[in-house]
Amino acid sequence: MEVPNRPNAVWSLDFMSDSLYFGRRFRTLNILDEGVREILHIEIDTSLPGARVVEALERLKTWRGVPDTLRSDNGPEFISQVLAEWCEENGVDLRHIEPGEPNQNAYIERFNRTYREEVLNAYLFDSLDRVREITENWMRSYNEWRPHSSLGGLPPSVYREMLTSDISSFGLSS
Repeated sequence: MEVPNRPNAVWSLDFMSDSLYFGRRFRTLNILDEGVREILHIEIDTSLPGARVVEALERLKTWRGVPDTLRSDNGPEFISQVLAEWCEENGVDLRHIEPGEPNQNAYIERFNRTYREEVLNAYLFDSLDRVREITENWMRSYNEWRPHSSLGGLPPSVYREMLTSDISSFGLSS
């Protein structure tokens, strides 16, 4: 597995599931920029079909652009026609890992463990709005303040800004 060296080279996508304290199940769609280890978005709802995956990517596109590659497992939402069409329309290479090989999506799997331990397992949620609120605050901390050893001790957003300013100072585009 190659290590991306810039923002928007490869975004990883994966789902997680949990439940509210009274038993209602919900899912999260986690989208991570592998090159800078920045969590771009966590979509939270009881149902997240392929069309919702595309909606989330469209929202990200407005402020972040599109990645060169999307990496995911072979879940039905990720092999859907709507996602394949979105990738084709936006010039994004859609790569699926081999079935039963989560190590081929290691960055998002590592992130998922951290999110599970620090958010999903740390709170009893009474509503989806509460899950979203706690997740949003945690994401801000994760991206903007939390040092990452793989990024030389920098938070993801600081590392991304550093890479982007280095690239632009040489007249190159990201």
